[in-house]
Amino acid sequence: MYDSAGLQVLSREECLKLLDTAGIGRLVYTDKALPVVHPVVFVLDGDCVVLRVPDGSATLVARDTIVAFQIDDVAPDLSRGWSVMAVGHVTEVEEESQLVRLRRLPLASRGYGDRDRYLVVDLEVLSGRRIP
Repeated sequence: MYDSAGLQVLSREECLKLLDTAGIGRLVYTDKALPVVHPVVFVLDGDCVVLRVPDGSATLVARDTIVAFQIDDVAPDLSRGWSVMAVGHVTEVEEESQLVRLRRLPLASRGYGDRDRYLVVDLEVLSGRRIP
């Protein structure tokens, strides 16, 4: 199926496969009534995206809200590429048993390691497009 711009519409399964190929995404949220786009390291964990952020990161303001999450790979000349976007609730994981599991995920740290925080985005709405 193609959209009105001639882009191929990707299925949820195709979007999940693409999310599993990247390690850096963009978290989009609101802070003080203004939009913020923040690059984050992530890993796909089932139907969720797990973010590892340094303690004190501005990204933590997004906890317990609805956010957008986006990744893409598009050639500069627009000859090929794809984009995946998700919308969902983000929560901070604080329960130690869950943190133990999340710390084992292949997720790079941008901070000081043992002081990192983990946010989970439930992929409630997931869509993607590919340049044919």
